Amino acid sequence: MLHAIVMAGGSGTRFWPASRAGLPKQLLPLAGKKTLLEDTVDRLEGLVPPERLMIVTSERLLPAVRSQLPALPESGLVGEPCKRDTAPCVGLAALLVLQQDPEATMAVMPSDHVIQPAERFREAILQAAALVEESPGRLVTFGIRPTYPAEGFGYIQQAEKLARPHGTATVTRVAQFREKPPASVAKEYLAAGNYLWNAGIFVWKAATIIEALAAHQPECLARLETIAAAWNTPQRNAVFAREFAAIKGISIDYAVLEHAADVVVVEAPFGWDDLGGWSAVARQLGGNAEGNTIVGRHLGIDSVRTIVHGSDDHLVVTMGLEDMLVVHTPDATLVANRAHEEAVRRVVAELEKRGWHEFL
Repeated sequence: MLHAIVMAGGSGTRFWPASRAGLPKQLLPLAGKKTLLEDTVDRLEGLVPPERLMIVTSERLLPAVRSQLPALPESGLVGEPCKRDTAPCVGLAALLVLQQDPEATMAVMPSDHVIQPAERFREAILQAAALVEESPGRLVTFGIRPTYPAEGFGYIQQAEKLARPHGTATVTRVAQFREKPPASVAKEYLAAGNYLWNAGIFVWKAATIIEALAAHQPECLARLETIAAAWNTPQRNAVFAREFAAIKGISIDYAVLEHAADVVVVEAPFGWDDLGGWSAVARQLGGNAEGNTIVGRHLGIDSVRTIVHGSDDHLVVTMGLEDMLVVHTPDATLVANRAHEEAVRRVVAELEKRGWHEFL
């Protein structure tokens, strides 16, 4: 059976001050009326039932996730005691799924993507599941056809097309994974035409990913197995906290995919945005005649290409601003040049270093 694993433990520091450690971007309605997590779960409706959906998040975010997803069974919530990247997250989810379904196929995805239309996404996941059923040792990832030389995404180099794609989306074997490149290299990838952005969405057999972790991350897997063995015992929380903290954090790409022999990439047949910063919000919400993207109450005078994110009960007035970012919350306000939005995470680091509560 198909199971969905949603990774929802990110901190979203580039969206400070709207996104905080206690309520990060995936729990905010940044691209519409619903939160990004709610939109992610809605996309899965009809694909997997609630009992085959698992949300892996931070322990501190469990109350907020429960509030947003009241229909999700308690067994579908996993709260990590600390951050250890995606390989431990995926490995633990696989072990827990295998306890219930030894033949499980997993669809793994982040909680902070904007994907439309949902129907095409579901069709693509089913296509990937068919590719896995054909070859149970296969790992399937999703790639996005690049539209500009992005420096903030990893890339997947495509090899030959698969003869049996099992659906309408193009499927190719993966030649290699490339890390986030400098601008000059990103331009070369775009010109080459056989590189895709790495979407961080995967489909594989739960047993296959465990076998891969056993081969390439045996120490990590041993600790995850200890956690899974104690999952339904009174010692669960203590074992989870002790063993998970002892794991060295590593991404599933580094841990497994870069070493695997049978990896294919499905070129996404849906619209995609990873919502990595405030400019992505502007892409999603659009702008007015002056190119301004506005959320909340705003009066703009001689202001162009500016993003203002506030609330309906607080007036923000901008005068003579160009290419600026203004984010207002009850306890903090950010004013920055849009060219510096990637550096917003430095603000969070500095606030935490100083012990100022606004990073929380």
